[in-house]
Amino acid sequence: MEIVRITDTQGHVQDAALLARAETVHRQLRPQIPQPYDARMREIFATGAEMAVAVENGEVCGVAVFRVTTNTMVGKKIYSEDLVADANTTVKGVGRALMDFLKEEGKARGCVSLELESGTQREGAHKFYFREGFSIKAFGFKQPLA
Repeated sequence: MEIVRITDTQGHVQDAALLARAETVHRQLRPQIPQPYDARMREIFATGAEMAVAVENGEVCGVAVFRVTTNTMVGKKIYSEDLVADANTTVKGVGRALMDFLKEEGKARGCVSLELESGTQREGAHKFYFREGFSIKAFGFKQPLA
């Protein structure tokens, strides 16, 4: 398995064909992403997001969407917006490979932490994050504006 960047560090798409092949796996986590997928993701990338995918035998088996930000609470961090392994793959270690990529990417860019949020219903993902050494640091709150 290899981790392949879809975007460069500026969010520019480097491999449009691979981005298209990532859609099916990405929608397992985010089915609500509006169509067309390519256009919507390019909008997201234009705001500073980046994407990498796990590929095995030419097939996308995992997706990570992330960004490097700086805030008042922690300083510089790498934040994973989306991290998903294909539920239909038989490839083992996809989540760990993507997580290792994010950790190394964060270290290389001088980040002090890797952070993410996970929906309360994703209990399997939570077990994985705990095994990976994550802790719960805060509650997330949301209020719709429309």
